[in-house]
Amino acid sequence: MTDVFQTVLLMMAVLALVAVVARRLHIAPSILLVVAGVGVALIPGLPPVVLAPEIVLLVILPPLIYSAGVAMSWREFRFNLRPIALLAFGCVIFTTGAIAAAAHYLLHFSWPTGFVLGAIIAPPDTVAPLAIARRLGLPRRLVVVLEGEGLANDATALILYRFAVAAAATGAFSPSRAAGTFALIIVGEIFWGIAVGWLSLKLRQWAHDPRVEVTLSIMTPYVAFW
Repeated sequence: MTDVFQTVLLMMAVLALVAVVARRLHIAPSILLVVAGVGVALIPGLPPVVLAPEIVLLVILPPLIYSAGVAMSWREFRFNLRPIALLAFGCVIFTTGAIAAAAHYLLHFSWPTGFVLGAIIAPPDTVAPLAIARRLGLPRRLVVVLEGEGLANDATALILYRFAVAAAATGAFSPSRAAGTFALIIVGEIFWGIAVGWLSLKLRQWAHDPRVEVTLSIMTPYVAFW
């Protein structure tokens, strides 16, 4: 346990150092973090750190998406809804299918296993591309499309992953039922998110207490996601 704790402290120190170096060199921290991560992984003698998938999905992911959503201009989001939807849904579904086909024909995976792999790989990262895009001075509309796509692509991939795992476990898959369930989940997610956001704002207005508002702000992404 002590070795794991020391390894985590080492990673935090590397994270801080990379952030300082990236600022000095005027390079996106995301790029240097990938390089530093590969370098740390090659250090001999470091104990393995096993991160439970639930920690990423239930603890780390919700506040990242929430933070991006709060910073998003919803007026621009509505204006660019068509390209955002095509990327967040169409592109993720297409990529998942393409990876599944490649895994099936080239690596001889079963179709359900291929779709599981495709759903894992398909969604791009939410934070890193935006950090790089802003530093490159790309057109505002392109940044908004990337930002909006990053908000929704994880939801699409998680739903596809759920279907693929179920198909791999049961050996049965109905495209028509999956499409109907997918549409219901998307609609339900939208209404649930609106309800949670509205309730959170009302509770903050009624509270008039900074401590309560901070607590509600921390709880909101987890209530919406869980």
